Amino acid sequence: MDAGLAGKRALVTGASGGIGAACARAFAAEGCRVAVHYHRGRERAEAVAAELDDAVIVQADLTLEDDVERLFTEVRDELGGIDVCAAVAGVWPEEDVPAWELSLDRWETTVRSNLTATFLTARGFLREVERQGHGSLVLVGSTAGVFGEAGHSDYAAAKSAIVSGLLLSLKNEVVRVAPGARVNAVCPGWTVSPMTRSTLEDPTVLDRATRTMALRKAAEPEDIARQVVVLASDELAGHVTGQVVVVAGGMEGRLLHTS
Repeated sequence: MDAGLAGKRALVTGASGGIGAACARAFAAEGCRVAVHYHRGRERAEAVAAELDDAVIVQADLTLEDDVERLFTEVRDELGGIDVCAAVAGVWPEEDVPAWELSLDRWETTVRSNLTATFLTARGFLREVERQGHGSLVLVGSTAGVFGEAGHSDYAAAKSAIVSGLLLSLKNEVVRVAPGARVNAVCPGWTVSPMTRSTLEDPTVLDRATRTMALRKAAEPEDIARQVVVLASDELAGHVTGQVVVVAGGMEGRLLHTS
């Protein structure tokens, strides 16, 4: 089925990472011209862009307001506008730290790197939507924001805010300036990516994580990217807004497999 995205201009944040890179490739495969964003992974971003036709590479620290404003100016100048934004960028702190031992510095860093960065990205894109009169935004959360994640309350709280209060507010606000504009979210579960690979290489961790899933395996980045593309498409999801698609193999907050 044609997603109707050919000729659209798509910005993917965090496109130097596993899920972001898969999203950039998926949008390009649908005929989009893609802006590949990175923060520090320039070489990875360049490698992704080299696979795509006429891609644009942009750098920004998404926790900094000035950087985000510059990012959208550069992308708009290069592409002539932005029709779709996939806000993928985020940071998962690997160390397991219970809340009573969690430092305020880590809490604030994690919230800023996830929630604040997503807000600034969404704000920048919605200003483009206001200017153009159309657009589709896909936020990327996490199952940590649905079920919680012991040892990562900072990350879980940030992702929960993204796919709950922020998402539901934005989908109501955006139609004030662009009837038909949509905001949705995808929540990946355990996914093989540069951010999680070292953790998932531990068979004990992988076994424990997949015991909560009906489909007992970690996702691939392409599994997430396909759902991002569907939600971004006005053809495939034109009457869908404010929704969260969980891509986690049927994960529940309980054990489904005993061995």
